[in-house]
Amino acid sequence: MSNAAALPDRPVVGILHPGAMGSALGSALKPRASAVVWAAAGRSDVTSKRAEIADLVGVPDVAELARRSDVVISICPPHAALDVAGQVADAVRGRDQAPLYVDANAVSPATVEKIATLFDQDRVVDGAVIGPAAWEAGRTVLWLSGTAAPAVASLFDGSPFAAKVLDGELGAASALKACFALHTKALPTIWAVMTAAARGYGVLDDLRAEVSRMGGDLDASLAALAGKSGDRAWRWAGEMDEAADTIAAQGLPDGMSRAAAEVYRRLADGSLELG
Repeated sequence: MSNAAALPDRPVVGILHPGAMGSALGSALKPRASAVVWAAAGRSDVTSKRAEIADLVGVPDVAELARRSDVVISICPPHAALDVAGQVADAVRGRDQAPLYVDANAVSPATVEKIATLFDQDRVVDGAVIGPAAWEAGRTVLWLSGTAAPAVASLFDGSPFAAKVLDGELGAASALKACFALHTKALPTIWAVMTAAARGYGVLDDLRAEVSRMGGDLDASLAALAGKSGDRAWRWAGEMDEAADTIAAQGLPDGMSRAAAEVYRRLADGSLELG
């Protein structure tokens, strides 16, 4: 570990913002941190309750969190990732050493690169969570890349999150997350599209029968999509946009992810129904 990435034995960790995943991350870090703090200004009662249950310490705002923290972990909707990073960068400008900034959002490598320009690049870690909010070990991995990734990974030793460091450079963790999301979030949207099209043509019952004849279950697949996306559809739309940018940057067709983003937007606004 380089000196630039060294942390105090018990660092102060700031979580932006403690939704379901952020609260779990914050709770996981408590055994290794002297304090885990979150910014209370403008947050909902639901977020406040999650932070309370996770026993996180509230501070007034993002600027105060940034000033107090040795490590800041951003876990927010993809479309807000760059703005949140900018708020932290503004708050620590002029400080002798900025906190390690961990962007754990579902964004593209290009977005991570933009975030890195706001800080010393050696102080930025690219993070990607694959799995549910972890309260017990064995289900969720936190992938990390960048110079300071080992320092951040060590904070999660023995926690419910299995922290793994990728050999790739900054952006590698986000690339892995985006590619995996094509499997977990893009592919399932085909069920919504084929159902809506079949309904429009009046052949939905026939489609259901054909899927069943081939060993599938259309209704079960739609129910699974509805259960997974639920009130997260708006957030997943942003993730699919970022995944599309990731794929396009490799010169590959990105239409699948762009279409998935539109499906989630329509699910979120109610203009596309499942079932």
